[in-house]
Amino acid sequence: METTRANTKDMNSGSVRWQDYLELCKPRVVALMILTVVIGMFLATPGMVPLDVLVLGNLGIALCAASAAVINHVVDRKIDTIMARTRKRPVATGKVEPLNALLFALAIGVLGMGILLAFVNPLTAWLTLASLLGYAVVYTLFLKRATPQNIVIGGIAGAAPPLLGWTAVTGEFHGNALLLVLIIFAWTPPHFWALAIHRKEEYAQADIPMLPVTHGEQYTKLHILLYTLVLLLVSLMPWMTGMSGMIYLVGASLLGLRFLYWAVALLRDSRPHAAIKTFHYSITYLMLLFVVLLVDHYLYLG
Repeated sequence: METTRANTKDMNSGSVRWQDYLELCKPRVVALMILTVVIGMFLATPGMVPLDVLVLGNLGIALCAASAAVINHVVDRKIDTIMARTRKRPVATGKVEPLNALLFALAIGVLGMGILLAFVNPLTAWLTLASLLGYAVVYTLFLKRATPQNIVIGGIAGAAPPLLGWTAVTGEFHGNALLLVLIIFAWTPPHFWALAIHRKEEYAQADIPMLPVTHGEQYTKLHILLYTLVLLLVSLMPWMTGMSGMIYLVGASLLGLRFLYWAVALLRDSRPHAAIKTFHYSITYLMLLFVVLLVDHYLYLG
């Protein structure tokens, strides 16, 4: 049996493709993150973002985010073999050796940091590095296995992208940028806990203390609802502070009420497959919320 496994691993390693390395970078997750970075850039200025900052800033941040994703694959490779949605990942299957993956992560991470330091600004570079370490080391290596509040605490690192976009353009902190961070921070728990409910048995089997595993589904559903209410209020703060206008107010309200609908449906068990549908809607919600914020930004200024 061990010989068969070794032979299978050797075959998988020998057939490594560039697509396997691309998969390690979690391109869909990075793409959503870069959307918030881009919008953070445009919100930071009443005019257009300089082309060099737009291209090189996003390239550097994307490479660093991809580096963190690769490290996540390596650290979680044993867990990934247990969970259905991750068991075919390149490191988990042996298509990419852990050492090769780490060398790849180091290469693209250093390249990303170099681009940010040389062509954008040091503040953005160091904030990006802090975000990378927060996700790849603090969350993945420690928090994920230590506490059912892992998503809440680790969400700080995941909420940084719009701030990175803002500082890439301005080179400084601003209260409006921190509002964008707060929105993603409040969005993260209901987003991930909905998925955790859907994958509860797999998380339990992998011995990951996600909230549905440690405190039960009903407790988690209640907290999804509570965080969704917090998110709805936080999402209105750009309008309350004068950062945005009526277009954003209407859009954020409608999107937030729809999120609230799914949170209530999940709590009451009134819709089939409500957990995974809530998870999928949460992704659509964040994308549309930031797009509406960007549209309002230019129409409001105009």
